[in-house]
Amino acid sequence: MTHYLKTEWDYNSKTLVEVFDELPLWSAPFGLKLLDGINYQRGMQVVDIGFGAGFPLIEIAMRLGKDSKVYGIDPWEAAIHRAEKKIDFYGVKNIEIIQGVAGNIPLNEHSIDLIVSNNGLNNVADLDEALSECSRIMKTGGQFIQTMNLNDTMVEFYSVMEKVLSSLKLDSCLDSMRKQIYKKRKPLSQYLELIKSRGFSVKSVTHDRFEYKFVDGTAMLNHYFIRLAFIGSWKDILPSEKQSEIFEKIENELNSKSRTDGIMKLSVPYVVIDCKKQ
Repeated sequence: MTHYLKTEWDYNSKTLVEVFDELPLWSAPFGLKLLDGINYQRGMQVVDIGFGAGFPLIEIAMRLGKDSKVYGIDPWEAAIHRAEKKIDFYGVKNIEIIQGVAGNIPLNEHSIDLIVSNNGLNNVADLDEALSECSRIMKTGGQFIQTMNLNDTMVEFYSVMEKVLSSLKLDSCLDSMRKQIYKKRKPLSQYLELIKSRGFSVKSVTHDRFEYKFVDGTAMLNHYFIRLAFIGSWKDILPSEKQSEIFEKIENELNSKSRTDGIMKLSVPYVVIDCKKQ
């Protein structure tokens, strides 16, 4: 009963350091607000949709304790292996990992008390299908809480990209850029209506924001997470033979703006949506 008194940690252990440094910077601002909004209760059955490398899945499981069961569903195999390593090292026993997608959750109808998604549902292939599954597995009165960044995320970059594409008369690329934003980040009012259509009442929508700040556009474009999560999708909407030219112009515009403003920033507005199953 008092296994928590065993604190003989090897602080030079490579595994300890590897799993201790667990939280992606991008996920943290959203996730901290989500954690604050959860109605924690004993014995809950929980699903985390799109848990990535383990956040907030593992944190929620530890906060709820051994009487609860927390399922995590995600299709990303490499991230699942990383999460499993943390779960094993921390000794968390109330988590079950499901490698799969939100549109097909292998759990019984009306079996879940709480569904969370930390900026995950906006990345699913079929949002309506995913929300339908959430409704199917959720108990009446259950809490559905999620975060999502809004469609004016990184407007500072997109306004410059739009200016460059317009100057080059690449109207089809401009159209593709707008469609890409819409696919990932639908207007909030439209998203809330979709949630309601699947049997949820919206209790609250809390707005917040954070900023990424850089010395200039060159630093921003070379940042590993920008390259990992965004540049690939930006390249997808551009002709391959023009990508270097376009990005050079974008970089120059961003750097010019940075010299004027004294800094390069990307703003990320987001919401925490707290719902209840009707």
